[in-house]
Amino acid sequence: MRRFAIAIAALAIGVGASSAARADFAVVKFKDKSCRAWAVSKAPPTDGGWKYLWVSVPTWEVAQQKGAYAVKHHWCAKWYK
Repeated sequence: MRRFAIAIAALAIGVGASSAARADFAVVKFKDKSCRAWAVSKAPPTDGGWKYLWVSVPTWEVAQQKGAYAVKHHWCAKWYK
């Protein structure tokens, strides 16, 4: 029984260590109608007149896709990478 418990614990540690790390990104729109991906949604931009379009975006690539969507639908005038 003890070996079984150790094997389960080792398996749990292995699965936890191998899971993909998820960063937290956001898509931010500024007062000049430009948008960009923001690397840390918990630390907002310092200048005023901005708002989040999307929060808790899992990866940088997904944030870029959402930015392209926002420009395509005229929510943003331009996109900064």
